[in-house]
Amino acid sequence: MNAPDPPCVASETTPLVPAGVAKRPKTPLPKFQIGILMMLHVTEPIASMSIFPYINQLIRELGITGGDDAAVGYYAGIIESLFFVMQSLTVLKWSRLSDRIGRKPVLSIGLLGTCISMLCFGLSTTFWSLVVSRCMCGVLNGNIGVLKTMMAELTDSTNMAQGFALIQIFWRVGTFVGPLMGGILARPQDSWPRLFAHSFWSKYPYFLPCAVAACFVVMAYFMLFFYLEETLSTKRRPKMSSTTLSVPSGADIDDREVLAQTSMADMPMRSLLTPAIVIPIANYAMLSFLDISLRTLMPLFFSTPMYLGGLGLAPSSIGPWLALFGIADGALQAFFFAKIVDWLGPKRLFCVAVSCFAPVMLVFPIMSWLVHARGVVDHAITFALLGQLVLTVIWGLAFGTIFMFITASAPAKNVLGAINGLGQTSASVARAIGPALATSLFAFSKEHNLLDGNAVFVILIMLAGVLRWLASQLPDEMQDRDE
Repeated sequence: MNAPDPPCVASETTPLVPAGVAKRPKTPLPKFQIGILMMLHVTEPIASMSIFPYINQLIRELGITGGDDAAVGYYAGIIESLFFVMQSLTVLKWSRLSDRIGRKPVLSIGLLGTCISMLCFGLSTTFWSLVVSRCMCGVLNGNIGVLKTMMAELTDSTNMAQGFALIQIFWRVGTFVGPLMGGILARPQDSWPRLFAHSFWSKYPYFLPCAVAACFVVMAYFMLFFYLEETLSTKRRPKMSSTTLSVPSGADIDDREVLAQTSMADMPMRSLLTPAIVIPIANYAMLSFLDISLRTLMPLFFSTPMYLGGLGLAPSSIGPWLALFGIADGALQAFFFAKIVDWLGPKRLFCVAVSCFAPVMLVFPIMSWLVHARGVVDHAITFALLGQLVLTVIWGLAFGTIFMFITASAPAKNVLGAINGLGQTSASVARAIGPALATSLFAFSKEHNLLDGNAVFVILIMLAGVLRWLASQLPDEMQDRDE
């Protein structure tokens, strides 16, 4: 008979080292290298999320929906999902390639792909040109999995929480800068008619935020090229001629590690599909699905006309609100994440964080009701948004925690790239489905007035219950990856 599932609470043995073993002093982070790594990392949310404040308005202006505002969500969801659809098909290949040729070459390709695709997106005037540019960005970008692998290689079990907190901090910095930039710089001819009087800006009203995002990517590329050091050991040292694991007795431990990485990089992927690895990845996939659904529903709900139950906000108002969510999340990650992990333990923190998703969803129908009752966006709506912000910030703590579980699940350092690639593939699939499904459910709920237009939120709350159950399957103790 199977043993019952462990409760989703942390025991006294939840810390990063087993009970009874004294904690080692924390290893100082290699600040310069991690700083460069985070500068590369921040460019992805800047580029991908800068389109969120204006994508719904762009869809309307292209005339795809024939003037049907309720149908905008279908097409906006397709555009937002395409990047993750294409990334899910290629990210594992990029991660495994980085185990062979090194991390830097793969990161270089990803940055160049992001730059070119953003410029193409800004010059797009048809729905299909938008589709092609987003697909190009997804195919050429496998950076997120490689960046997490490099972070794992630059840290150990004593400073891993700090390192992975930085991934979330800089991601949230990007989610602050990207929407703010997209909202402010979209249609510059309307905001600064003298400065942007040329007919080019009327023909391509959304090129400016795309061009600025591309400039961030170019700067990141030069930082990578000149300053970032390779972390893959087989590329830091000359390859050995031996093709077996037999090492002369006089060889040092680094030589043995290089040989082990060279041979085990080819291990079959199916050998990694163990419960210890699959359970954290399944949590990451569901977490990513719900998070991207939330991130795409927010601007859609904000821009939906009030007569349909939305807030009817313009891109210039949506951008600052989304930016505020990003900067608040980043601040909590920066100052408190590592301390909260030490206090609550990884599993308990993850469970608390994912439990916040249901109340976040409930705020949307509350705001719809307030809009219908009052007819304007007033202080009550503002307080509701601030409450949603607090819950969303706590929800965001789940990501740094699950990254730690995924990294700790690696049986050896030489498969970190493959495991992070598996995790990112599952997350990309979830993020590909999330925007299209969430926005389509939103549009369908509004068109057919299902549960007074709120059926989408009920469905997502039910899926949050699935994530809560998956969280209970995580190990109570996190394996010390240095052993």
